[in-house]
Amino acid sequence: MPRRPAPPARSVGIVRIAINGSAATLSGRLEDVLDAARGARADGFGSFWLAQTTLLDALAVLAVVGASGAAPAEVGTAVVATYGRHPTVLAAQALTAQAALPGRLVLGVGVSHRPSVEERLRMRWDPPLRHIREYLTILDALLREGRADHDGQLFSAHVDQPRPPVEPPSVMLAALGPQMLRLAGERTDGTVLWMVGPRTIREHVAPTIGDAAARAGRPAPRIVCSLPVVVTDREAEVRAFAARAFARYGELPSYRAMLDREGAEGPQDVCIVGDEQAVGAALDEIAHAGATDFAAVEIGGTPEERERTRALLRSRA
Repeated sequence: MPRRPAPPARSVGIVRIAINGSAATLSGRLEDVLDAARGARADGFGSFWLAQTTLLDALAVLAVVGASGAAPAEVGTAVVATYGRHPTVLAAQALTAQAALPGRLVLGVGVSHRPSVEERLRMRWDPPLRHIREYLTILDALLREGRADHDGQLFSAHVDQPRPPVEPPSVMLAALGPQMLRLAGERTDGTVLWMVGPRTIREHVAPTIGDAAARAGRPAPRIVCSLPVVVTDREAEVRAFAARAFARYGELPSYRAMLDREGAEGPQDVCIVGDEQAVGAALDEIAHAGATDFAAVEIGGTPEERERTRALLRSRA
């Protein structure tokens, strides 16, 4: 996969601060997400990310964000699951969003999790590495050229269609395990993380993906760390809320493995919670661990907490 333009170089220990506006999708109202994107842009954040978590389609929403003029310099999916979308479908959606933005899209993709695929979608769970290798082969060909000629065990496509006259979006892979991280380093522009703490980034994620990219002759990959964050004086109470709200991530095997690496009892322990000094120190630790970007999911429960959280993030942006 040819290397797409790399983001600007950064100094060691300096992380780009972004907003992950996925919580705004929970209302089901498109206008709420547009407001979140406008707010991120007005407050000087260079990137705005959305996860595919509801029946608001993340790529369609980002296309609307672009067409409305609300987009920051970069927008991305963090992430869109491959199951349920053939790579030809995802390529069309991504190129459409890229044309609407224009040219500001980072396409974060991931294979989801076996319980989600089998229990919620009633689909067969395929070997993840084979699944994503074949998926990326078709997806990248369509994003770059509008043509794909591939017969695989899991995905096939024989397509030659007009494509929007735009640069292909940057592609990043949600990767946690060593094999997936190596694949991300070899074939994509980086990884998008969720519920992964600084120790795990420093000891596992950064060296694994970085070494793979170097061996493949690619520039250093981006590592986008996304975590819930709130500036508050109610740390114990907020962490108890986070334990309930994010409990599922302590049960899914791939996230559980990352929490165990971190020495965390549950997701609440990797959430960034505390006063301004504590949150600032946590952001510094993430930067020094090797993350290139931090995409904050703001979870402040009171207006004061939301304002304090945004003010601190804004000061770092």
